[in-house]
Amino acid sequence: MGYATGFVCTQGKKPLVSFGVISDVQYADIPDGRSFLGVPRYYRNTLLVLQRALQKWNDKKLNFVINFGDIVDGFCPKDQSLTAVKKIVDEFSRFNGPVYHMIGNHCLYNLPRDKLLPLLNISSRNNLAYYDFSPIPEYRFVVLDGYDISAIGWPKDHPKTLKALNFLREKNPNSDKNCPNGLVGRERRFLMFNGAVGKEQIEWLDNVLNDAKKLNQKVVICCHLPLDPQASSNEALLWNYNEVMDVIHRYNCVKVCLAGHDHKGGYSVDSYGVHHRILEAALECPPGTNAFGYIDLFHDRLVLYGTDRLKSQEMVLVVSCIDASHIITYSSHAVQSTAKNLFIFRAV
Repeated sequence: MGYATGFVCTQGKKPLVSFGVISDVQYADIPDGRSFLGVPRYYRNTLLVLQRALQKWNDKKLNFVINFGDIVDGFCPKDQSLTAVKKIVDEFSRFNGPVYHMIGNHCLYNLPRDKLLPLLNISSRNNLAYYDFSPIPEYRFVVLDGYDISAIGWPKDHPKTLKALNFLREKNPNSDKNCPNGLVGRERRFLMFNGAVGKEQIEWLDNVLNDAKKLNQKVVICCHLPLDPQASSNEALLWNYNEVMDVIHRYNCVKVCLAGHDHKGGYSVDSYGVHHRILEAALECPPGTNAFGYIDLFHDRLVLYGTDRLKSQEMVLVVSCIDASHIITYSSHAVQSTAKNLFIFRAV
């Protein structure tokens, strides 16, 4: 256990800001179980993982924490949903600083948006859960609502629910819309436990990124659902990830996209040089192990220090005259990138 060390590029440098990260806590006061793929899930133990995370984050005196969604599991008995959500939110409140939440599918299985968002301290009009914040002038964080268009969380007769159901009927021929049978490749993302970013949110994103560009800010995109198929399982992708990435790729200010949802984690660098990092799930930690971390932000890189299942990683943003489509040997951290003019270092 413990955070990985040995990032030679950052030794002796003070980060601009540091923040804690955790995803897919999915707490429930029920016996352990397994995913549909047979992966063990430790519903009660995940509370202990979160408690250890909070102690570490407070000890490190981090500036803030980002929770990447799914704080309570869908198998939580519905008469316990409100209590369970409040319990985990109360745990997060033990952090000595701001905590930024985003919603995931399991959150919405438990509570409707109008009850969930106030508990998560997400203040947004029309029960939408996207927002941005700038902890320091050099960086802006953009939190997306990946269930803006969704068959879960909205009232059954809500226009967004109806739009999502019509979309699923068109894209997924199975009677069980959480079943990917017969779907091929990236089409396997058209499942009910995923969702989409709506038109209004895409326009908002475009405006925010344009503003960040004018202010010369670097942008970190945060979403429960992954945005790049090279980092994610096909079954975990945002329905309209390509549409969202088309907006992101218009602006060279976006450097990193962070996500949860795909419990095994993942990493890629897309053809525009944007890093995509999916965080490993806290839910799948056997007793005594962890999956949380913290990220140091520098002018030229983000360094993720993980514990146990959550792997450490260095994501370098420096533009160089050297073409990074070649392998650059630098200590034991160099890996190959398809991105041009960008060094990428990954912890091994």
